[in-house]
Amino acid sequence: MFTVIFMCFWFSLGDSMADSIKPLFSHKHVDEGDIVTLSCNYTTSSSGNLFWYRQNPKSKPEILLNVMQSGTLISTTPRMTAEVDDDDKKQVDLIISSAAVSDSALYYCALRPTVTGNPAALYKNLHTVSAIRKLVIYMLSGRNHFFLL
Repeated sequence: MFTVIFMCFWFSLGDSMADSIKPLFSHKHVDEGDIVTLSCNYTTSSSGNLFWYRQNPKSKPEILLNVMQSGTLISTTPRMTAEVDDDDKKQVDLIISSAAVSDSALYYCALRPTVTGNPAALYKNLHTVSAIRKLVIYMLSGRNHFFLL
């Protein structure tokens, strides 16, 4: 049996004090092959898109999912999907089917796009899945970040 370890920390975004997003747990242990649900509660003064990112060691964050205001889901990863409860709980879930060691990485949830740089590359990545995945479990400490390991 192999264990994939996910650890959560808080990541907050927004221009106003009313905008925030935070994980529902501090860490999560799962077995390889499990269905994993990573959840964030959010509050926002405006409606908009919700995003999930993943960052592998020594790599830039890559966008995994964009849940648009209309409810449309744009995904770059076949085994990952999202669910949003916008009415009651204001919760967004990232659901990973059949967890693999290669899923061990830093995960971010956000209320608006947070990756800066070349916008064309960001949106290109919405439609292109990187074939390179690292098999690394690592520890990262920092402030103002939500991450899963």
